[in-house]
Amino acid sequence: MPNALHTEITNTIIEALTTGDLPPWRKPWSCDPNASGLHTSLSSGKPYRGINQLILMCSAMKNNFRSKYWATFNQIKKQNGSVLKGSKATTVVLYRPVDRTKIDDTGNEVDDSFFVMRSFKVFNADQTTLEQFQVSDEPETGVPFENYENADRLIEDIGADIRYGGSEAFYSSKEDYIQLPHRERFDSAEAFYETAFHEHVHFTENESRLNWNRKNEGYAMGELIAELGSVLMMVELGLPISDQSNHVSYLKHWLSGMNDDPKFIFKASSQASKAVDWLLACSKQDAEVREAAIVV
Repeated sequence: MPNALHTEITNTIIEALTTGDLPPWRKPWSCDPNASGLHTSLSSGKPYRGINQLILMCSAMKNNFRSKYWATFNQIKKQNGSVLKGSKATTVVLYRPVDRTKIDDTGNEVDDSFFVMRSFKVFNADQTTLEQFQVSDEPETGVPFENYENADRLIEDIGADIRYGGSEAFYSSKEDYIQLPHRERFDSAEAFYETAFHEHVHFTENESRLNWNRKNEGYAMGELIAELGSVLMMVELGLPISDQSNHVSYLKHWLSGMNDDPKFIFKASSQASKAVDWLLACSKQDAEVREAAIVV
């Protein structure tokens, strides 16, 4: 069950959720302009349509492509680039109208048209030498980054596999790793730690840890748990919270899928507290303090 501090925080969030208008949630980090959103033709600059979006999305997910740009071999060549050796193309389709004349049932000649499907082989920019169309792993340096030693030490003690780069933040339950943008891409140091702890709460889902699964709890509930856990972690570690309204907006978004019922927040708070307790228990410094106390 949540401790008194956790309950107080949850009640504060409930009050914010149920009173007043909230701004829309925003990502607290900047995105590379080449990062995958709608998959886009490199030659035309226009997003692919219809089934091609699904085809390219599946290919990008399967191969961990991060760029949104795709092009044929010849289009890449026109950009003075080349396809990397061993790269496999993805097939997309294009329906082109063909005009013709035909004789109708009355014997008259009439205009007619039909669509012919053609297929094309395209490569993601990540499969080419065209670095200007790829997602940069160079961190932005416009915002000074402050490190919180106690938070960094705990993250190190937890020992999750954290992979930095790109413009997405997520926990891969299938491969058991956390993906985060570079620290310097975040609006502030606090925003980085809030996002990192959000994904670390998801990290506790694994069956080798707390074994709570988003598939069983429901995706919305999983996000409520992770976001509440992030706030609790920041408070427990004495770190400032960057923008409470952003947290509340995020929670409101997922809670709306649960008929705005506050009881789901309390259920999420209970699981979030368990996750926070598990993560804090990973602290080697605390373990050393407890061990020293036993020795004395």
